[in-house]
Amino acid sequence: MAAEAQLVTEAGECPGEVLVFTQGGYLSWLEVCSWSDDEVTLAAARDWLQTCS
Repeated sequence: MAAEAQLVTEAGECPGEVLVFTQGGYLSWLEVCSWSDDEVTLAAARDWLQTCS
């Protein structure tokens, strides 16, 4: 695993995380994990990560 980012909502809840994997120096896959009953989508993860920047 090359990187990990926890997803945090505006309410301070942590519904999941994004894992980034590389192979040979290139992105090999991206995984979005959900820890809650609500399904965490890639689009939702992108929005949460952009608001943290």
